[in-house]
Amino acid sequence: MNTLVIHAPKGKATLEAKRSFESTIKSGIGDGYAIPKKHHFMIHSECKVIVLSKDQKLRAEGKLEKLVPSGKADNGIIRYDVYIKELCIVEYRPERLYRTGISVIEDIP
Repeated sequence: MNTLVIHAPKGKATLEAKRSFESTIKSGIGDGYAIPKKHHFMIHSECKVIVLSKDQKLRAEGKLEKLVPSGKADNGIIRYDVYIKELCIVEYRPERLYRTGISVIEDIP
């Protein structure tokens, strides 16, 4: 099963009124992530979700509950609120991210 990675850096939370890492963990919701169609089709409920704050070197992992459309980015990509359950803070390990602040790690069978 593939893994969705979302970035919740402290800097964005402060500058753009986005949800911080801590707030994302507490609420279980990552808000407004632009997920391109080609990656959206790779994500399924119950897949693993990693929440990162690279500037704070924090990481949490959980399971995807659902994606809820929440508007469009300036480039037309649909934004989604990412609902995550069973979130647990784990030891920090970085992950590569696309310019949209997400990535999808494909499981190799």
